[in-house]
Amino acid sequence: MPAGTLYRGREGMWSWVAHRVTGVLIFFFLFVHVLDTALVRVSPEAYDDVVSTYKTPIVALLEYGLVAAILFHALNGLRIVAVDFWAKGPRVQKQMLWAVLGIWIVLMVGALYPVLGHAVREVFGS
Repeated sequence: MPAGTLYRGREGMWSWVAHRVTGVLIFFFLFVHVLDTALVRVSPEAYDDVVSTYKTPIVALLEYGLVAAILFHALNGLRIVAVDFWAKGPRVQKQMLWAVLGIWIVLMVGALYPVLGHAVREVFGS
């Protein structure tokens, strides 16, 4: 193989993998959400039972993970659009990825307080 033709799996590959993984996670959440919401038509009592199991600290952390997945998927999707449709996009795709990660981290740190507050209130009471 000639030098320089082997894909080395740098930032572009990891953003590709993360985009696919977050997309699959979001899909499975939506699938479960549709199923548990449809349960209200079958048995409102069963629906209430299922929804009551969601009011736990572990589910609060899973919701935080869902927000993380949706936010990364959305921001990275905008980066992909910029790479595809902006003339300078391919040349600055690595810098845009680092910007996406920076924005994602700042927003996720900001979202951590309400989630942790909710989890602490659930464990220790208001």
